[in-house]
Amino acid sequence: MNQKHNVSVAGLNLKFSTGSIANLAGGAVFVTVGETNVMVTACAAQTMRPGQDFFPLTCDYRDKYAAAGRFPGGYFKREGRPSEREILISRLCDRPCRPLFPEGFLNEVQIIGQLMSADLINDSDIAMVNGASAALAISDIPWNGPIGCVRVALIDDQFVANPTIEQMFSSSLDLIYVGNEKDMLMIEGSADQIPEDKFIAALEFGHQSIQPIIAAIKELQKLAGKPKATFKLVGATPEARAIIERVVPAERVSAAIFGYEKNVRSNNVKLLKEEAKAALVKELGEGKFTDVDLNVVFEDLQYKAYRATVLAKGVRSDHRDAKSLRPLSSQVGVLPRVHGSAMFQRGDTQNIALVTLGPTKEAQDMDGLTGGATSKSFILHYNFPPFSVGEAGRFIGPGRREIGHGALAERSLVPILPPEDVFPYSIRVVSEIMASNGSTSMASICGGCLALMDAGVPIIAPVAGISCGLMTEMDASGAIKKWVTITDILGEEDHFGDMDFKIAGTTKGITGFQLDLKINGLPFEIVKAAVHQCREARVEILKSMLASLPAPRKDLSQYAPRIQTIQIDPEKIGLLIGPGGKTIRRITETTGAQIDIADDDSGKVFIYSNNADAMNRAVQEIDALCGGGSQIEIGKIYTGRVTGTKEFGAFVECMPGKEGLVHISELADFRVRRTEDVVKVGDSITVKCVGIDERSGKVRLSRKAAMAELEAQKQAGGTPAEPAAEAAAPVQS
Repeated sequence: MNQKHNVSVAGLNLKFSTGSIANLAGGAVFVTVGETNVMVTACAAQTMRPGQDFFPLTCDYRDKYAAAGRFPGGYFKREGRPSEREILISRLCDRPCRPLFPEGFLNEVQIIGQLMSADLINDSDIAMVNGASAALAISDIPWNGPIGCVRVALIDDQFVANPTIEQMFSSSLDLIYVGNEKDMLMIEGSADQIPEDKFIAALEFGHQSIQPIIAAIKELQKLAGKPKATFKLVGATPEARAIIERVVPAERVSAAIFGYEKNVRSNNVKLLKEEAKAALVKELGEGKFTDVDLNVVFEDLQYKAYRATVLAKGVRSDHRDAKSLRPLSSQVGVLPRVHGSAMFQRGDTQNIALVTLGPTKEAQDMDGLTGGATSKSFILHYNFPPFSVGEAGRFIGPGRREIGHGALAERSLVPILPPEDVFPYSIRVVSEIMASNGSTSMASICGGCLALMDAGVPIIAPVAGISCGLMTEMDASGAIKKWVTITDILGEEDHFGDMDFKIAGTTKGITGFQLDLKINGLPFEIVKAAVHQCREARVEILKSMLASLPAPRKDLSQYAPRIQTIQIDPEKIGLLIGPGGKTIRRITETTGAQIDIADDDSGKVFIYSNNADAMNRAVQEIDALCGGGSQIEIGKIYTGRVTGTKEFGAFVECMPGKEGLVHISELADFRVRRTEDVVKVGDSITVKCVGIDERSGKVRLSRKAAMAELEAQKQAGGTPAEPAAEAAAPVQS
């Protein structure tokens, strides 16, 4: 009989349970926050694939609709491929767990999290990360944990740990903090232009808040932890390493790297690798070594080369000092027809951003499974084609990396967008990476900001982003004894360095951030230096960006839809929509304008169109239907729709639900034999009200009189009066 173990975290409404479910997994833990429950498992493969030289860690999180008492949408009525939310939570789990596995441990590890119960009050992302930490800690998988994860909010200038979903709507900060007992490991989130000092205080608050979680996982490990298994670690053989390091000593690797552009550096290293391989064949013979030997040693050689001069002299491979940016350039309006566009370049990294403006109905619907937002009107999509790194590869839909980078850029720009009551558009930014050599997500923020300004979006303040890297030297105990933070890292400095700390913001404060590490923790001394170093670089980038466009354009592109907002009586919203949406759909189809109604029952109606005539006709229709006047007036000209024809004339609907008769003698200024010779059902015609029967209320209309009056106005040189709104089609009940 398996024994169940429960451990609670005081003050955070968090509980860990293990021992009764999924006991065949390496580690299995239920994490409960309120009544939200996530089951997380961790398993490791017992063998490796031949020739494997990378660590295949997979983290997969899945929302289960049954957890919230819902049916999945779609034809099959079951969960399908992972949503963007599920992918982002999976990445959130992967990034802090990955650096804590032993070097050389390359057996496949799979972490699976499943939402089993959702109370729609507490989110499940924090539970997933803490569950992964607990599952790995109690498993037999070698791992240098545990870690703790907490969300930090800033509500009424007070920090709150693990707020509810409802509380987050009032927060000016969304910080996900992950760390161990001593240091920070990973952060991610956004803020409403939070000052740097306040941001650092939030990090310190987060670090204190995770300590009870780590203590609880350690207690669970004592109660239910398995002995750690011994796995074979992968590395180069001593014989192969000795030959490679003799043929290609460190100074040759440094000479191949320093002072060259990216493509030249890559080619120089490739030539050295071929030379080393030839030496291995000559001295050891074919089949006596593997590509793993070659790849592992060359990784080590480049790792040391990229770090040596930075740590010794503060000089980098492209001869920049630690705080210098690469050359900056930007340009707006780079593409015709689009609503807004910009190109931003920093060194080799280049992005083109495109903005599309649309009606509010184009907002993206969210599944809302865990009780958060149900839609979003700002979307940023990031694309990373293979040619951007000079390679040939599969050109398919976005992968996890692309979705993660797009989400980082998106949340960094959201805080500076105008409120929807000021700018009631849905906005989509597409970041196309043209060339990549470090921090393309930050380039997407810079280019995206400029493209928004080019589109005439009245942003609150310009935003820029930059990444700060780190080179460290460790002592014998593994503690950091020397370090240098470096601004605007190259792709190689990211790969061979210890940190990628991305921060975006305005001159006022931070709007978005993300930290990834390759070491086992980041001391707060380094955190503070990196935060302030990023600010200095950000201000410099903003100056360069604003030189190309100092402020948002005052006018929208001629190709962007115009908008007019009108107010109607909220009680008449149903009248405007009509049975099954027929009335609003008919107005949209006949005028060509797009009509959206505010979701807050305020009675606001948004009308979008590139055509002024279509806009005016839609306004007139809505005003006629929902405004004060609701009767046809004698002497007024209307544009109406023919709803029926008889041998004696045609019935025309001049206003929604209001129609009159055009006698056959009033259809034209000539003798009409048959009504259908002039008009047919569904035709749109201009008529004038020439009389209303006082007793019956029947309306007499004349097409002939309307045409004569409009022609007279034209001959007199005046502007013909605008006919009233086109009529609504009759509604069949």
